[in-house]
Amino acid sequence: MWLPTIPGVAVIAALFIASLCVTFIPVRGMRFVAISLLCFCWALFNARQSLVSFEKWTVKPVTVEALVERTDNKQNHELQIVSVGGKTIFPSVGFRVRETYLSNHVCAGQRWRMKVSLRPVHGQLNEGGFDSQRYAIAMHQPLSARVISAQQMTQRCNLRASWLSAVENATKSLPYQGVIMALAFGERSGVSDEQKSLLRQSGTAHLMAISGMHISLAAMVGWLIARLVQLTFPAHRIHFRMPLIASVIAAGVYTWLAGGNPPAVRALIGVVIWLLLKLQGRSWSGWEVWLCCIAGILVYDPLTVLSDSFWLSVLAVAALIFWYQWMPLPRSVATARWFYRYPLALLHLQIGIMLLLMPLQIFIFHGISLSALFANLFAVPLISFAVVPLLLAGLVLTPIPWIGEQLWWLVDRLLALLFLALKLLPDGWLNIDKRFQALSVSGWVIVVIHRLSLWRNSFISVAALIFSLAVSTMRVEEKEDSWQVVMLDVGHGLAIAIIKQGKVFLYDTGNAWPGGDAAQQVIIPWLRWHHLSLEQVVISHEHLDHRGGLISLQREWPAVNIRSPLHWAGHHSCFQGDEWQWQKLQFSVLWPPKGSTITGNNGSCVMMVSDGHFRILLTGDVEAEAELAMLKRRWGILHADIIQVPHHGSRTSSGAPLLRAVAGAAALASTSRYNAWHLPSGKVVKRYQSQGYTWYDTAQSGQLTIDINSDKWQINSFRAQISPRWYHQWFGVSRDNG
Repeated sequence: MWLPTIPGVAVIAALFIASLCVTFIPVRGMRFVAISLLCFCWALFNARQSLVSFEKWTVKPVTVEALVERTDNKQNHELQIVSVGGKTIFPSVGFRVRETYLSNHVCAGQRWRMKVSLRPVHGQLNEGGFDSQRYAIAMHQPLSARVISAQQMTQRCNLRASWLSAVENATKSLPYQGVIMALAFGERSGVSDEQKSLLRQSGTAHLMAISGMHISLAAMVGWLIARLVQLTFPAHRIHFRMPLIASVIAAGVYTWLAGGNPPAVRALIGVVIWLLLKLQGRSWSGWEVWLCCIAGILVYDPLTVLSDSFWLSVLAVAALIFWYQWMPLPRSVATARWFYRYPLALLHLQIGIMLLLMPLQIFIFHGISLSALFANLFAVPLISFAVVPLLLAGLVLTPIPWIGEQLWWLVDRLLALLFLALKLLPDGWLNIDKRFQALSVSGWVIVVIHRLSLWRNSFISVAALIFSLAVSTMRVEEKEDSWQVVMLDVGHGLAIAIIKQGKVFLYDTGNAWPGGDAAQQVIIPWLRWHHLSLEQVVISHEHLDHRGGLISLQREWPAVNIRSPLHWAGHHSCFQGDEWQWQKLQFSVLWPPKGSTITGNNGSCVMMVSDGHFRILLTGDVEAEAELAMLKRRWGILHADIIQVPHHGSRTSSGAPLLRAVAGAAALASTSRYNAWHLPSGKVVKRYQSQGYTWYDTAQSGQLTIDINSDKWQINSFRAQISPRWYHQWFGVSRDNG
């Protein structure tokens, strides 16, 4: 989780030998040290193995044989490499193919021989943003591929794919087919954006992905079926092991139907461990079973430690054990009639889950659903005791025409009822920033204080603790002469945030694409997580990669002040000679000329931002022609400490005269890896370095943060300083922009 790099094979081998030697030390407790070292070596070895594919196969195209794991039968496919250049690979390595039509019909289970250009996964890295690199490594899909040629070796689909196709045909006329396929096979691509949004807002999204609850329900159904079968047996043939084994078999079948996705596999491992502990005939406490399950899962797959869903599951089970031990149902409720007891027991459960899972929910999702308590009161029983059992029956009885159709129709109607009820709830999603992370543990604290009656015995200590948690939510007052400049990692595009006293001035808004933009994906979540208020935006020019997120930002902050050289309605002027102050920072526009009608890159609004000591030059996409025109009679005022590299490091920009006039110490470029234009140009990078600049770009460094305090400033990059983790590094060849 925390290592900046994975040690080499020699270090891992030395630790392994050390663990063996420790076992012979005749001191109590040394065997636990030895086991810990051994497990650490196993984890390091697995991490090291996950990097092998980056080092061996990403330099040049390779010929692989691969099995299709998942596909949308169109352009998007997930495969497992079983051999490279004729050599078998174990364990297999996953890769994804996007927006590529293969020559024949594709389905899971087929074997293909492909010549592919493999690329390591490379994600945008921003504080508080989604970590796609860590996710890909945890999911064992660290590669993406561009297919050069492909030949189908086997045409036959596997049993799961055939089963999936049969259910897909049986449910094709049903409105909630996408949700049915998600619950039956873990295929969530058919769930609409509207349905996903509704599930997220109501805090019920966990019910629509095959996870621990669904695998446990399948195990319970297997146990019940075995018990019913045992009713036909003579007494001497009935044994307690049969239902337990049947439950594991049922859980295994459902895990297989889910395509062996990691959450389902983890749940199956938990069920198997529970069975083994049960068969020992010893009474195991909840905490002991919990620890054994964690150990078993991490021994099976040490990289699971990188998975957010793993930690969410771990904390959820811990929260349940803790809640029922420390805050059990009152005796009056436990002995009440069933029509009082069950609703109150469910409410008691949901309150506990909501309070105790809050810290991890805020950390991972940056918010909580206020309507989740009420939504889960009816959603959990409906899914658990009606939808999933009927769905499991439908999976078995689909081949029987009338019965299968009626079962799937009934499942669809129950899902329609669920979504109708969810729509009646108000939008309960509440975005929460990082200030409340410490306060979010108050649920655990309150339970401990209540159960131990600390509010009676140690009132002052309790008051001090609550006060310190409350104080943690207050913004720390910053020095008047301190501020920040943050170049966000938005891929191909530009977004630079100038921050002072909790307010933000934004220079450009990143790119846009069908169905989304950089503001929705990066900028808005980043602003909310850091509790920042957007006050002003400058759009340097009209190209989409610089203005793509503007509409989304205006939707969130309707009163935001916008400047640009575009002459658009509602936009203030951004032309040469314009000057203004914001938060005691001086902004001076250096280009384009007043009243100019220049469009495109050379019409970019170029500005200098200064606090009287530190100066940064923001250049947009200005090219060499405009650079030279801007330099005429204005040579002296272009000096700056840092320059934002024009046009993402294109060779059409960053002329030597501009670099000499600026005479800065550092150059910051907003670039994306694998971009089609091969930016930044190697010649441009060398030109900056030969002029004495230190080069930074977001493709290499992720988010770049400049902390300024009077005449002192420092640049921190996400990969090197902010979060230097082995799974955040630049994998593959040292520089790869194509």
